[in-house]
Amino acid sequence: MPSFKIDTSTAVVFVATAPVPKLANAKTGERAMDRESGAPLSTVGLLVSDEGEGNLYQVTIPETGLPEGLQPGMPVRVVGLKARDWENEFNGQKRHGISFRAVAITAAA
Repeated sequence: MPSFKIDTSTAVVFVATAPVPKLANAKTGERAMDRESGAPLSTVGLLVSDEGEGNLYQVTIPETGLPEGLQPGMPVRVVGLKARDWENEFNGQKRHGISFRAVAITAAA
């Protein structure tokens, strides 16, 4: 499925929730890995505020793109943020949504 770039150049972005490991299989505890780099993936909650509107996004990021000491409330910049729609069937129920992925997060200057 195609992905779409999200321009955050005019947005104010804050860490809402600290990074947590993303799991590929919750039953076995298997960690999700980036297909390109092989780096473990984490999920970070980001509050993105732009043009008078604020949204909370759960963004998946390779651990290599996460700076040390990320804490809720910290202003950050997001590098390479993309959105992708998804759909799957689980236990006979169709589900769909939008997933968010970024290359990295950096501390805001």
